[in-house]
Formats: sequence, structure tokens, C-alpha cells
Amino acid sequence: MARFPYQYININGIPTIEARKVTVTDTTVDFQFNPDFDGTPFRGLLLVYLPDAIPTGTTTTLPVTFTMAGNTQTLTFAGGDAVTVADFGSIGVHIVYYDRFAGLLQLIG
Repeated sequence: MARFPYQYININGIPTIEARKVTVTDTTVDFQFNPDFDGTPFRGLLLVYLPDAIPTGTTTTLPVTFTMAGNTQTLTFAGGDAVTVADFGSIGVHIVYYDRFAGLLQLIG
């Protein structure tokens, strides 16, 4: 149970991470990031910068995953459906909610 009726998240601002590589396989499109930026459990908003586009011709029904520090997580929408290449084709900055405790990685915008 929470000690207070609300919990503070992103107290020190919204962290920004940048994908270092995008890999397409038969089952996923995976964006890889440098190892954990702080090594502690994290919950909150992330600004995710994707400098490289998903390669042209990639199957649009493939789910998008993020890998960091050996952990791969499927990117989802708020309802739990996986974000696919068709939903997520642009480079640039995306807003993501990540809760390491609950295993959530959700695309906000």
C-alpha cells in the first residue's frame, strides 16, 4: 500500500535515452539501447530518441521491442496490444511509460 495517496515519479525530470541500433528479425523489430542508465528499478516517463528508421520493406505486422541491459520488452499500447511496425514507423522522439516493477512498456506518443 502506498504511504501517500499519490506517488512521485520522474522527480529529477524525464530521462532521455537513445537507441544505438535497430535489428529486424523474422519475429520482431528490436531497438537496442546502452546498458541501464542508472541500474536501479525505474518507473515513469521516458523520452526515447530513435535516430534510425526501421528499414524499408520490413513486414508491417512485426511487433516492436526494446532491449536494454539484456532485458527485452515488447512495446505496447495502453490496452496491452503490441505496437507494430505499421504503428511505429517514424524516427524522432517518442514518449514511453516504463514500469520495471510491473513489466510495462507503453507508447504514449
